[in-house]
Amino acid sequence: MSPQSLIDQYLTGPQLLREAVAGMSAADLDAAPVPGKWSSRQVVCHLADFEPIYADRMKRIIAEDRPTFFGGDPDLFAARLAYDRRNVEDELAMVEAVRRHVATILRTLADEDFQREGIHSEDGPVSLATLLERITNHIPHHVKFIEEKRAALAGR
Repeated sequence: MSPQSLIDQYLTGPQLLREAVAGMSAADLDAAPVPGKWSSRQVVCHLADFEPIYADRMKRIIAEDRPTFFGGDPDLFAARLAYDRRNVEDELAMVEAVRRHVATILRTLADEDFQREGIHSEDGPVSLATLLERITNHIPHHVKFIEEKRAALAGR
């Protein structure tokens, strides 16, 4: 897929997420109908937390020569960053704003810039293209879990 097509797809993620939680009540958002899985609110907060992390990584790869960056434990974020008190609309707005911001920068790059690399503490060398693919797929990956929760709630 060309970088410009991937950027287009990246920009569709926030709408997919917004549609996935549309019409859910606060109780629905907080329900955990699938044992061992996060609530839908937790999923949205997780996505909102990792958008700026990926934005930073991508911007650093663009601006710096082979920058280093670290992983983050999603379960620690969920346990310590007030997921149960955060407003889903604010989280959705964060995801949308970060993606619009980053897409503006990405659209200025030449195709070869997407081969620039950073060094991830766990994964080793990672290209800008790979990071963009990962974050582009992050929302669709988690929307499946929200849909699973909605189906479980409907079946109650």
